[in-house]
Amino acid sequence: MTDPVRIDKWLWAARFFKTRSLATDAVDSGRIKLNSERCKPARMVHIDDLIDVDNGSMVWQVKVVGLSGQRGSATLARLLYLETEQSLQKRQQESEQRKIFFEPGAEIKGRPTKRDRRMLDRSRS
Repeated sequence: MTDPVRIDKWLWAARFFKTRSLATDAVDSGRIKLNSERCKPARMVHIDDLIDVDNGSMVWQVKVVGLSGQRGSATLARLLYLETEQSLQKRQQESEQRKIFFEPGAEIKGRPTKRDRRMLDRSRS
């Protein structure tokens, strides 16, 4: 498929986001930049575009090498982009930092329960 694809569809097809509406919200909130500029969800993606993706837990800078508007397997999705060398180094560095400096609240998803709160309080004292 060589026709340009909407950026929200491409992000969903490349499996950066679980749903297309999450991808649309990320583009609207400015967490996605196309060629270092904010864009709208309907903006078309072309081959060789650079996309900065911040999905909340990770930050990537990828180069578009394939276009697809349909979500496929993870192996097919991985063929749609190449991560830049700088982005790869930065993510590895952040991963090492997380191993060294463990944040107690990192494994808690959403609002902490009473048990989670007690664990956090114990780790702080």
